[in-house]
Amino acid sequence: RVSVRLRVPEVASLWRSGAGAVLKMVRKKQVRLIAEMARKIRDYRALKDRPRDSQRYALDYESMTRPFTGKKLPVLAWEDVRRESRLFSLLASLRLFGMGRLFTRKSWLAEHQEPCYWKITKVQVDYTAENLDHGKAWGVLTFKGKTEEKEKPMDKVMYHDWRLVPKHEEEDFKRFTPRPDTGVRHVPYPPLLRAMILAQKQKEGRPLGEEPAIDLHRKAHFNKDYFRRQESQQRREGTAV
Repeated sequence: RVSVRLRVPEVASLWRSGAGAVLKMVRKKQVRLIAEMARKIRDYRALKDRPRDSQRYALDYESMTRPFTGKKLPVLAWEDVRRESRLFSLLASLRLFGMGRLFTRKSWLAEHQEPCYWKITKVQVDYTAENLDHGKAWGVLTFKGKTEEKEKPMDKVMYHDWRLVPKHEEEDFKRFTPRPDTGVRHVPYPPLLRAMILAQKQKEGRPLGEEPAIDLHRKAHFNKDYFRRQESQQRREGTAV
């Protein structure tokens, strides 16, 4: 048996050190009220001094530059800027800021035969803008004849690309009958790739069968591991041709 004798001062010092460690673990972080208030004031000033959309997207139509950033618009966009309108330029001239109306884009009309439009459900106008032509809008998107279930924020509202669908043309614009898909389903492989596939089949001893073709309607998702395995396998076996 080993006996350890401690003096009273030593026991007291050990108890104080252990109690101090426990207090440090239990002690909560002290809230510095002045520092917390200063942080909130800084965040409020940063939010207040943040540039609004009317400042960020303001445009000088003579030089085609944005005064806030100094960037110049692409030359291909100049014609649309002079002829087309922004979304809020159209909303500002409508009753209730166009709530319930349909809006489409020039690019959609040129690229898609199916109806593509937004139905306005909510508008938040920037009242600091000179002509009330800036803000945020929400709506339900119908793209290529398919309508989404939930509303979401509208993007690219600052583009000079928006058009209002007239009230008497809304039903005709929304009317859409899906056409049956009569496109080509399979196309032949390129000559070199076709020769590699046939040589691989012959190397593995499989029957050649029908002519290999590419399935255009196949939806395949490949991750990074798939391509790594293919590359390592090709290094081990070599090419078929």
